[in-house]
Amino acid sequence: MIRKIISAGHICLDITPVFPEGRTYADLGEVLVPGKLIHLNGTQIHTGGSVSNTGLALSVLGADVSLLGKIGDDAFGRIVERIFAEHGVRGLIRDSASSTAYTIVLAIPGIDRIFLHDPGANDTFSGADIPEEELAEAVLFHFGYPSLMKGMYERDGAELVSIFSRVRSLGIATSLDLADVDPASAAGKADWRRILENILPLADFFVPSYEDVSFLFGKKAEGAERLEAAGAMAEEFIRMGAKIVLIKCGTAGMVCRTAGREQLKKIGPRLGLDAAAWADKKIVQKSFRADRVLSATGAGDSAVAAFLKAAADGRGPEDAVRLASAEGACAVTSYDALSGLRTLEELEERIARGWEVNE
Repeated sequence: MIRKIISAGHICLDITPVFPEGRTYADLGEVLVPGKLIHLNGTQIHTGGSVSNTGLALSVLGADVSLLGKIGDDAFGRIVERIFAEHGVRGLIRDSASSTAYTIVLAIPGIDRIFLHDPGANDTFSGADIPEEELAEAVLFHFGYPSLMKGMYERDGAELVSIFSRVRSLGIATSLDLADVDPASAAGKADWRRILENILPLADFFVPSYEDVSFLFGKKAEGAERLEAAGAMAEEFIRMGAKIVLIKCGTAGMVCRTAGREQLKKIGPRLGLDAAAWADKKIVQKSFRADRVLSATGAGDSAVAAFLKAAADGRGPEDAVRLASAEGACAVTSYDALSGLRTLEELEERIARGWEVNE
C-alpha cells in the first residue's frame, strides 16, 4: 500500500564539477593552489538538500511524497522547479524576496567532499509554509537540515518545536535529520544540545550522520571505534526523548537504537508501527561494498529514505537498517543522489545473493 510521506525542510541546487577519472589526490593542496588551472570533465547540476535527496528517493522507492521546500524567484529556482516537475512531485514554495539556495560540491577524488553553501530562501522557512491540506493524509513527516535554516535553530529551535508539535497533534509520525554545522557560522554558535533537548521528545525518528552530532560529544572516531561511539551517542539521544535513532557512520556502517515498547506506542498512530517488533533494539550494520564510488553526496539521505520507507511499509528494524545501508552503497555510484538508487525489492535480492559488507 502506498502511504503518504512528507519531506520538508532544506532544499538547494547542487553544482558539482566533475574531475577526470583515473587520478586521485592525497590532499587539498594539490588542487586548490592559487593560479593553478584544473581541467574538468563537465558539471553535474542536480537538486540537493534533504527535501530533494530524501524526498525524491522516497518517490523512486514508490512512496506518495509531498516535498515542502522554499526557493527564490530566480534562475536557480526555475531549474529546481523543472527537475521536480520531471519527477511528478509537488510542494515547492516560491519566495520572490529571497534567492534559491545553492551548493558547490567539490567531490575531489581521494578527498572528502567540500561544500560551498548559500542557504538562500531556507532561512525564511517557517511553519506557515506547511499547508494543512498537505498534512491531511500523511502518515510520516520528515524534516531535514534545520542546522542550515536560520529560522529553525534561532530561539533554541522554537519554530521547529512548534512545527513538530503541530504535526504530532494530528497523529503523524515525525522524523528529523541534521546537517554538518560550520563552527564559524551563526548555526555553529547555537546551543545544539539545548535545541535537541527541546525537539527530540517530539521526534519519533532521529536519523543524523556521525559528523552531524559528534561535535556535541567533543571527539572523533574512525572505523569500528566510530560505530562504538555512535552507539553511545544513540543511547544518549534515546534518553533525550527520541524514539528510534539511526546514526549513519559512512563507510563504517550505521547503528540503530530504539526506545522501549511503551515509548514506541507514542509514535504517530497513522504510521501503525509495530512497537513490540521495534522495541529495545541495538543494531550495528556494516556498510555494503559499493560497485564504484563517484560521490557520497546524498548517500546518507538516500539511506534515510530506504529506512523510513521500510518502516512505513511495516518491515522490522533489522530489515530497515539493512536496506538503508544497502541503498547508501548504491547512491555513491553516481554523482547525484538518485541515479544509483534501487527499489527495496532489488536491494533484498542482491543481499540474498551474498552482497559483501566492508570489513
